[in-house]
Amino acid sequence: MSIYNYLAKKANGDILSMQTYRGKVMLITNTASQCQFTYQYEDLQKLYTKYEAQGLEILSFPCDQFGNQNPESGEQSAAQCKGQFGVTYPIFDKVQVNGEMTHPLFNYLKHEVDVTPMATDTMQQKMLYNRIVEEHPDYLLGHNIRWNFTKFLVDQHGKVITRFEPNASMLDIEHAIQQLFA
Repeated sequence: MSIYNYLAKKANGDILSMQTYRGKVMLITNTASQCQFTYQYEDLQKLYTKYEAQGLEILSFPCDQFGNQNPESGEQSAAQCKGQFGVTYPIFDKVQVNGEMTHPLFNYLKHEVDVTPMATDTMQQKMLYNRIVEEHPDYLLGHNIRWNFTKFLVDQHGKVITRFEPNASMLDIEHAIQQLFA
């Protein structure tokens, strides 16, 4: 299978093929409106603004699996992202990224790259790790997505290059994107 074989529902209910993004670099992320990482909507918008003309697409999928931090519908999430954070990249319908109801796209993404151990060097990293241990210890196992704002970088040929945990540096993410455009 290829990433281009998957479909996703846009926030307005329309079905979109990942074929739409053939030849583009994609940064695909599960997001939430009430998360400690919600500020990343603005950071992602800055990346999108900077690299959209070169072929970057950021695809945001609201998810409510982590601490019920996105109770809104996909359509409400999209409106909030546009209004509150100035987001212009695509916001899709709400998905699940772990468990029996995992969206097929995320099942594919999370099994295409290795998972790295979760860092606990900073206070923010320790707090996130402890919350996961407390609420969803099984999310630390296997290829599970651990929290909101996990990002997958996909190259122009549809190959999943790497996975970034929620607290990854935006500078590291930007550097990885730049490498694909070099």
